[in-house]
Amino acid sequence: MKNFLHVGCGKKRKSDLIGFNNDDWKEIRFDIDEKVNPDIVGTLTDMNSVETASVDAIYSSHNIEHLYPHEVPLALNEFNRVLKDDGIVVLECPDLQQVCEAVANDKLLEPSYESPSGPISPIDMLFGYRPSLAKGNHYMAHKCGFTYSVLNQAFLQAGFKANFGGKLVWDLWIVSFKQLLTEEEIKKIAEPFYPS
Repeated sequence: MKNFLHVGCGKKRKSDLIGFNNDDWKEIRFDIDEKVNPDIVGTLTDMNSVETASVDAIYSSHNIEHLYPHEVPLALNEFNRVLKDDGIVVLECPDLQQVCEAVANDKLLEPSYESPSGPISPIDMLFGYRPSLAKGNHYMAHKCGFTYSVLNQAFLQAGFKANFGGKLVWDLWIVSFKQLLTEEEIKKIAEPFYPS
């Protein structure tokens, strides 16, 4: 069985995660917020509670945008450090290109989609989910953002060797690899994690 570090797990569990929701994977829950009962409490920029080269994969959904831009390389370097040599990162975050197109069309406050927590508008994707912030959960504030090319480049600059991904509806999705593989191998590994 392989293990994956569920970074910024929040309330989500392995059963909620495409590609990881099977008997091949063991989940290690990692979060800054003790209230969600993670296995390990820590931050994306300081994962010293996780041993070097100890996990096969990292799953991170809607976490990286909570960092300041100068912290992104620190987090991706930490991802690289804790992964085994053949490890992968599966990451999702808002697509600022799509969000900014909505803002340019004067739809800043119009709901873009319905999440389990409620309607999400471009302002929430830019700055953080307003209802959570209003309740004092300042971990939910957004401090940076990405287009696909910027996200792709950030992983390569952190020492990852190849990426596979693209745009979803309102989101970016990427699988990043620590080792060089053929295009066919990359696609085969990445496809089970693709959100349907």
